[in-house]
Amino acid sequence: MLKISVLVSGGGTNLQALIDAQRNGILKSGRIVQVISSNEKAYALERAKAAGIPTDVIAPSAVPVREGGPLAVEGLLESKILEALKKFNPEVIVLAGFMKILSKNFIESCGAKIINIHPSLIPSFCGRGFYGLKVHEAVLNSGVKLTGATVHLVNEVPDGGEILAQKAVEILPDDTPERLQRRVMEQAEWVILPRAVEAVCKELSPKIFQYPVKYPGRGIITGCTPSGRRMLAYFIMGRSASSKARIFERSGDELIIKLTKQDKNFDPSLILYAPLRIFDGNIIITNGDQTDTVYDFLKAGKTFEEALRTRDYEPDEPHYTPRISAIMTPSGYKQSILKRAGKFFFEYKFEPGLGHFIHTYNNDVMPGKILPSFIGEPRSVKIPEDCEGFANSLWEELGPDYRVALYVRYYDEDGKYKDALFNSVND
Repeated sequence: MLKISVLVSGGGTNLQALIDAQRNGILKSGRIVQVISSNEKAYALERAKAAGIPTDVIAPSAVPVREGGPLAVEGLLESKILEALKKFNPEVIVLAGFMKILSKNFIESCGAKIINIHPSLIPSFCGRGFYGLKVHEAVLNSGVKLTGATVHLVNEVPDGGEILAQKAVEILPDDTPERLQRRVMEQAEWVILPRAVEAVCKELSPKIFQYPVKYPGRGIITGCTPSGRRMLAYFIMGRSASSKARIFERSGDELIIKLTKQDKNFDPSLILYAPLRIFDGNIIITNGDQTDTVYDFLKAGKTFEEALRTRDYEPDEPHYTPRISAIMTPSGYKQSILKRAGKFFFEYKFEPGLGHFIHTYNNDVMPGKILPSFIGEPRSVKIPEDCEGFANSLWEELGPDYRVALYVRYYDEDGKYKDALFNSVND
């Protein structure tokens, strides 16, 4: 989940639209981590505080006038804003009624995509001098029949960046600038801004599936974050009603699968198991009852590899689903896949920000077709620091059609952990 900083100057109605969209699940690929105001009296600050969002005020009155005049003051303001942004290092910055034109130097230095909302249909009534009520006054004076709002990326040309979204609003005979402003906000700005921000965040979000994959089946990810925190993830997918009628459930520090409904004509033996068990600090993750096999072998003083050499792929002809497994220790992790082509084992040391991803199937979801098995070595993937953000991104990538459940766990240095659990029955 990407970090969003919002820059404001006034009432903050567009900020509120973003906050509401975050609460309502419209904005889900990013979260607002910071609000910066150029006006210490801006009501937007109250909106941010009510939502529990950290705030900063960087107003011209706080910058002493020095030699160089207004341009020098603007430069100092931008420097202070850049300094404030470094607290969170956002990937996205939203200008939501921010009454300052940012310089080319700021745009190139901030290290983030900058999004702006403008109260007209660009390229009409935009650029320097067109802001606030001035835009709506110019629209009414021109005699045009339609106006609206535009969301665009910010570049060095005022209101000149790539257009991301627009929505038209009809002009009524009795409109005043104030009435038109309110209606443009309600009918256009508050609608398209959250959607555009979500689209940008989703596009910028790190992708787990870096190659075409339609139906990965069941998958395991093990690795560690940039700061060295161990992590794991396990997901299951399903095509049939019986496969989809499952949920993950925590059982102490372990994980189990339960059915949400019974089918007397369906054998659940291959889909009901404990995906995650722990023995003596070793974390075992698998896609079947081989979890128990590995656990029992470790308990008997034997190894992960010895346990899995006693097992085989699943007897679900014609797919012969591979059995995938992983074990994580304090110093590294191993992954394995058992399939008709053989039994394969892979061993890795922890590397900051890196993990490995193995899954059962490649690509095909066509009814009646044999599901092709995973091929090659586990895929290397980038692991972010944020457990919740990583879990949300992975859940979104799995898509609503076949995802069933997902579990993600991030360990701290003291052995405690944060986790996230998704079941599609709750979607």
